[in-house]
Amino acid sequence: MSGRLKLRRGVVVAEEPLTVEVDGERRPAWADEELLGEMREGDEVVVNVAALDLGLGSGGFDVVHVNLTRGLEGRGESGAHVMKLNYSSLQHPVEPVERPLEAAAAEGSVPVLVLPLHGHLAPAAWAAAEASPGIRVGYVQTAGGALPGGFSRDAAELLERGLLCDHITAAPAYGGRREAISVAGALDAAANSLGWDAVLAGPGPGIIGSETRLGHGGIAALDTAHAALALGMPTLLSPRLSSADERARHRGVSHHTLTVIELLLGAVEVPVPAGEAESIAVLSDACGGRHRLREEGVDLAGYAASGLPARTMGRGIDDDPLFFAAALAAGGALRGKG
Repeated sequence: MSGRLKLRRGVVVAEEPLTVEVDGERRPAWADEELLGEMREGDEVVVNVAALDLGLGSGGFDVVHVNLTRGLEGRGESGAHVMKLNYSSLQHPVEPVERPLEAAAAEGSVPVLVLPLHGHLAPAAWAAAEASPGIRVGYVQTAGGALPGGFSRDAAELLERGLLCDHITAAPAYGGRREAISVAGALDAAANSLGWDAVLAGPGPGIIGSETRLGHGGIAALDTAHAALALGMPTLLSPRLSSADERARHRGVSHHTLTVIELLLGAVEVPVPAGEAESIAVLSDACGGRHRLREEGVDLAGYAASGLPARTMGRGIDDDPLFFAAALAAGGALRGKG
């Protein structure tokens, strides 16, 4: 076997944006410099070229696997004793945020808003801050999309603007301000030792899709909601809605959201933009008597003027207002729950 990794040698020919020449071709690339160290023009690197060669919409670049010029002298993390990406070639030690075994029983209970995909993070965080000024909202990054915490420009901007108080990368995700071995451990720490008022929990950018019922990144919401419910935390589910997605399975109420609602073992609250009669009817039917549907007003114009990310999959807020309205309604529903 030659292996499934499609690795190639290359040379960095530009730093901003990062560009690597592979077999005479200049190709866009991304490097997790927090993990691999800095990249400089002329450095010899090994890149994973699989996504770009496949023409994946969310992977239009090569990913640097190792810097052969200056990346072989890393010192690791002194004192840490838990591995992330364990038993892979990128395993590295971290200090987990989970509370110790002898810690007091959990006493805190803060609301958890489960996000269907990364595009909901910025509007939900903005709406929460507008609804409850001063609220301390943190982000728990889960599986389902990009795993490196440093890959999210949205999270970095929200932290810089004070709309997020913290960023935990949980389970396979890594590279946030804090690390957690499990989503449950991250949620428990947020409520009981970190002083958060509310949690936004969902995947990083580039949600995984496969045109199957259960094989997609949106199913991570099911695991996240179950962890929150098991810990006794008020759990809200942000629905994935769209008025302009070209794919029928995501237009109106996405099949991702309907599947999660169907499979949930406990009751959650599902915020929905007020006045969206068609989406409300579909979600009401899906929720039945098990889950609570809650209509919330939204401020699309206010969010559009905020300067925060307002595009999803090539569509702007004017092209697909329902997508952003859903996230804004969900964030606004955190009002008074912190």
